[in-house]
Amino acid sequence: MKIIRYIFFPFVPVYYAVTWLRNKLYDNGIKESTSYKFPVICVGNLSVGGTGKTPMIEYLIRILKEDYNVATLSRGYKRKTEGFQLAEAYCNADTLGDEPFQFYNKFKDDIQVAVDADRTNGIERLRASNFSPDIVLLDDAFQHRKVKAGFNILLTTYSNPYFNDYVLPTGDLREPRSGAKRAHAIVVTKCPSDLTHNEKNNLLKRIKPDESQKVFFSSINYSENVFSEELTKELINLNNFTLVTGIANAKPLVSFLNDKDLKFNHLNFKDHHNFTQNEIDDLAIESLIITTEKDFMRLKDYEELKGKLFYLPIEVSIDNSESFNSMINGFIKTKL
Repeated sequence: MKIIRYIFFPFVPVYYAVTWLRNKLYDNGIKESTSYKFPVICVGNLSVGGTGKTPMIEYLIRILKEDYNVATLSRGYKRKTEGFQLAEAYCNADTLGDEPFQFYNKFKDDIQVAVDADRTNGIERLRASNFSPDIVLLDDAFQHRKVKAGFNILLTTYSNPYFNDYVLPTGDLREPRSGAKRAHAIVVTKCPSDLTHNEKNNLLKRIKPDESQKVFFSSINYSENVFSEELTKELINLNNFTLVTGIANAKPLVSFLNDKDLKFNHLNFKDHHNFTQNEIDDLAIESLIITTEKDFMRLKDYEELKGKLFYLPIEVSIDNSESFNSMINGFIKTKL
């Protein structure tokens, strides 16, 4: 794969120029963006997948749902429906996409979840609903310039920060690094729990935030338990299981399990993988399967896997969370 990316290096200037020009057209008002008088918060990245957008959206839901009517709006990647879709009891991963369905499955009593590739239409439909959210959280919409979110949170991983990367097809960036200037806050995700003050300062020097931008550091906290829809098991007591992942980067999860000296076989699929019936039949032979919460959304309805399929939840921990939460609430208060 790396060899192929290097072969396509001559196309990098073309991709760079096209995406740079598109941004300039929006920046200068030649292409129109829609802004809103109520709070619209966008969580996104510059790179292709794997920066932790889903747990960040869930973090925002947790700190906001008690005080506001909150809605999430996603594209609904790889869903089998089209247009605007509001999450309801009959929905599943095919209807909504795995990540929006995860939001709905976890927070359905507290928020609204919707999907629409046209975020402008999606926001209008949400605001016209009986629920009429106070706040809309846009999932993975940093490059969706037709909507001008009031607050942009840009995520970049500790292991592969955007300032060390290149645009597609040789690198993983969806647009030039200069796009980071549109962010109001930059969060370096998946940091080691023992990240030092000097390491943070070195990252800040590389990021070079504007005076108006704030930079935060976050890490992933894995649960000590795994869950099915009916049961809970202590992770430390499990061994000789099959780990199934269909996410952009499974390395942190694998490292976490290895650090616990657990024995497992890892089946690693591409991000948002749609499992075939043959693959399900192969998994049905296994006695115990541990997967991510996102993958669980796609696998949990297969009868062949009932009783043997469990997921390991994660949550985001933000360094200096009081400052981060205050920043978010401060923005909301200026809009309400």
